[in-house]
Amino acid sequence: MAKRERVVRMSVEQPLWRALTAYRVLTMIYAVLLAVFGRDKYERPWVAVVFLVVMVLWTLLTLPKVAGAVSCTKRFLGADLVVALAGILLTPLADFDAQHIDGPTLPSIWTAGSVLAFAIKGGWRWAAFASTFVAVANIIERGEPSRDTFHNVLLVWVASIAIGYVVEVARASERTLARALEIEAATRERERLARDIHDSVLQVLAMVQRRGSAIGGEAAELGRMAGEQEIALRTLVSSGLVPTSRVSEDAAEGAVVRTVEVDDEWSGPAAVCDLRALLAPHAGSRTSFAEPGAPVLLPPEAARELAAAVSAALDNVRVHAGQDAQAWILVEDEPDEVIVTVRDDGPGIPAGRLAQAEGEGRLGVALSIRGRLRDLGGTAELISVPGQGTEVELKVPKVSRGKAESAG
Repeated sequence: MAKRERVVRMSVEQPLWRALTAYRVLTMIYAVLLAVFGRDKYERPWVAVVFLVVMVLWTLLTLPKVAGAVSCTKRFLGADLVVALAGILLTPLADFDAQHIDGPTLPSIWTAGSVLAFAIKGGWRWAAFASTFVAVANIIERGEPSRDTFHNVLLVWVASIAIGYVVEVARASERTLARALEIEAATRERERLARDIHDSVLQVLAMVQRRGSAIGGEAAELGRMAGEQEIALRTLVSSGLVPTSRVSEDAAEGAVVRTVEVDDEWSGPAAVCDLRALLAPHAGSRTSFAEPGAPVLLPPEAARELAAAVSAALDNVRVHAGQDAQAWILVEDEPDEVIVTVRDDGPGIPAGRLAQAEGEGRLGVALSIRGRLRDLGGTAELISVPGQGTEVELKVPKVSRGKAESAG
């Protein structure tokens, strides 16, 4: 089976990491120049020299760490913050003269790079955490902080939180764009398949239906079956034959969308399954299928069990409502659950008939429908009014019971 994979990478976040890398290098140079030009103001210049050497080596050696979200680990962020705090707290030890009490600290604005790394990596909450430590260290270092000190501390705190919030918004936008690209890719592939199938298979089925109806006899029955398969195939094409992998990764290269295109029937393990593709074959001349425009994604096992429950409900329609009964399948994709409703225009079920059937050992509804839904943590509700048909409402949570229990 031939398979093609197209990968689209996009990142609003990645330029921020590159900007942070440049910021750390430039502010490192700035801090060194400040110390060189102000060396006559130090009473213990060796303290400043030792720290600045450590800061320069640390900055240059850890440049790969700030190249992206993956390499910028929590352990590195913690160590980087410790270096920045150490530089602030070592400033009084270098003994600036009294008139320079409001002068810059040893790392100067290089410290903000550590806070910005927290903001880009973890959002505004991480930024607030790191900037609070920096603020406390600055206040301790000053001893008797001035108004300018508080202003600078507040500026770093607010700016870092704002940047962290912007990063979170950018990530959400990337996920939205990734989902839009997935839907667009699936739509294009569906249109291509629809054109190919329309030019070949559907035209043949339509011709068989017309010729069979014209000939009559057994050929008429063959024509009727071809007509039903034509309707089912049209519905399947419109619902999407090619599953798209729903991938949005917050990695160093940003959001990643992988669209898998296959030349033959798709198979293989998947994290999610489109329920529409499993239910579409039920559509026919006497079964209408209504579905959302976007994929209805469920774990594969849950999707298969729900589709089996729908099949059992349709079997009941054919057996109890007759071959001429009309059935409708409605799929609703809610935020927390998927709802599938199967309705028919048959004679309905008399009151007490289900309980009587279970007592006689006929457990089609109890086991095939309710049992399957119960195993998935869902529910099955049957509503029937004599003379007005029957409606079966199936509800399945998007997180299966097994996963929920293991998570708890």
